[in-house]
Amino acid sequence: MTSTTKATADLGRGYAQVLATRLRAVPALAWIAAAVGGFLGSVPLGLMMQYGNPKPLIALALPMMYGLPGPDLLAGWVIHQFHGVALAVMYVAAVQWEPLTEYPRTLRGAVVLAVVVGAVSTVLLSVLLMPLWLGAVGYPFTPAFPDLTMPEKLWSILGHVIYALPATVGYALVMRR
Repeated sequence: MTSTTKATADLGRGYAQVLATRLRAVPALAWIAAAVGGFLGSVPLGLMMQYGNPKPLIALALPMMYGLPGPDLLAGWVIHQFHGVALAVMYVAAVQWEPLTEYPRTLRGAVVLAVVVGAVSTVLLSVLLMPLWLGAVGYPFTPAFPDLTMPEKLWSILGHVIYALPATVGYALVMRR
């Protein structure tokens, strides 16, 4: 190992230790508030997906992504709600990054970050990941890659912002104490 490689590895290890310390310092109630917010925010997003899209996303696409037979509305909703909680927990971890640690603790910051989360999750999940994953599992209505269908992607951004608000605001309210 060269001295540059070792220095880089040591630097990366140092950052990882700092992040681990920050994650351990987040109060349990903040994780819970974000997770509950993610669960609650997933409901209107899921309803938008179920009733605002002519293709069976909740009932067929989500179960197929995990190798389950479909259509299965209950399985689709369970998967969708799990995704909502998992993404909310990832949000808490992401905002422990040094430039962001204080901003998400304010209501203004929470609202702004909900818009950012909505836009970023739409691009990463709806535009990029979903077409690839759905194509891989043989979903009959797989969109083109990247999926830039309009106005559906604007609807998706709105839905993801609505999803993110309870998670980001819940985190902010707990961390403001």
